[in-house]
Amino acid sequence: MQRNPVGKLLLFGATGDLAQRMLLPSLYGLHADKLLPEDLTITGTARSEHDDASFRAFAKEALEEFLPKDRKDADAIASFLERLQYQSLDATTLEGYDVLARKVGDVSGGLAIFLSTAPSLFESVIRGLESAGLAGETVRIGLEKPLGYDLASSREINDCVATAFPEERIFRIDHYLGKETVQNILALRFGNSFFEPVWNAQGIDNVQITVSETVGLEDRAGYYDGAGALRDMVANHILQLVALIAMEPPARYDVTEIRDEKAKVFRSLRQLKPEEVPQNSVIGQYVGGAVNGEIVKGYDEELGKDSNTETFVALKAHVDNWRWQGVPFYLRTGKRMPTRRSEIAIQFKPVPHSMFSGRGGLLQPNMLVIRLQPEEYIQLLVMAKEPGLDREGIRLREVPLNLSLDAEFAGKRRRIAYERLLLDLIEGDQTLFVRRDEVEAQWTWIDAIREGWKANDMKPKHYSGGTWGPAASIALTERDGVTWQDD
Repeated sequence: MQRNPVGKLLLFGATGDLAQRMLLPSLYGLHADKLLPEDLTITGTARSEHDDASFRAFAKEALEEFLPKDRKDADAIASFLERLQYQSLDATTLEGYDVLARKVGDVSGGLAIFLSTAPSLFESVIRGLESAGLAGETVRIGLEKPLGYDLASSREINDCVATAFPEERIFRIDHYLGKETVQNILALRFGNSFFEPVWNAQGIDNVQITVSETVGLEDRAGYYDGAGALRDMVANHILQLVALIAMEPPARYDVTEIRDEKAKVFRSLRQLKPEEVPQNSVIGQYVGGAVNGEIVKGYDEELGKDSNTETFVALKAHVDNWRWQGVPFYLRTGKRMPTRRSEIAIQFKPVPHSMFSGRGGLLQPNMLVIRLQPEEYIQLLVMAKEPGLDREGIRLREVPLNLSLDAEFAGKRRRIAYERLLLDLIEGDQTLFVRRDEVEAQWTWIDAIREGWKANDMKPKHYSGGTWGPAASIALTERDGVTWQDD
């Protein structure tokens, strides 16, 4: 696509945790690699009181703490800090936006805004930007999640943003779409001729997607207890992975065509009726246990009060279209799990007849495993003959064919997702951002599940920290003859 870089970037929430851990290091990385427009200025704003000098000192401390050692370059850091300026702002009132606009300066050369604030502030921020002339035709806006807590609140936010920004200037961020391995799903599917012919209900038995975390609440208690695992992880990250696995081949790598195909998947998700939800979902909440050899507290202990918020969810989903009819998608995510992992496992159907009998061993169906984190690799499990004279029959064993992206591209720097997303925001490429109809189709599906939980008075089942969730999640797959990929 034709790129249209802006000359200015405005960061809301510039002193927050996301800015320190991800945004400032990402922008520095782009600067150090000379990928930012030469004259780009970066204005930070937040409630915190800073002037330009103290904000640059704040940013320098963040870079010292969160940059990898091999990326720290004193000269590059110094020249990056020169791009930064700051204006404090109370985003809840219109007062101060005119001062912010003067600090940003002339936006005729283009302005990109990254909005990392609580959803409750979106309306006041949009009104403030409009009042100060920071929402014109040369301005685009990036929206960090959460974009609502259900369909109604999501529409309210989208309607509010749409009063000032048309869809072609709105960049809704899901950082999973910026991960290298996530984009490799498209390359794997549509860049190799041998996968696509069996990438359907005739060739695939089931799909499993797991996003597990070893951590508990950490510093997210306020947000997480109001959201839970379903809205925090499934409603965006996991469903975006479902779309990339299930989408039809776009005619070309084009922002509209890719997002059109993803939206079709979301509209094809089978919406669960209230009476179907208990058989197709499991919710859990961790109690005390041990993770990586360390004793950990339960969720209620960490929170400091009793709560029915789910920290684990497992779902059985279906995409009702020609390609995927009858293929279950098993989705699960949770906190305080045994390992940190984001992974997609594609279980292919078994061969229709085995000519190997007796001592030949049980034939295992082929499986494709796409690991997104912490390592990045693609693994194909195939049956192979064990070495030997075969006097009592051929013995077969499952062996992995591995492609380690970390090793194969060892000479290439592995960029964090926000580097790519921030650069695309600055240059105006919406391909890796989420369109409004995608968001609303996702929430429609999520809301039906939550309504089913409420209708059936479902409460989270307890599971010990350091385990793979409630026992009921095992039954969710095993009654279909399927086992979770836990290796």
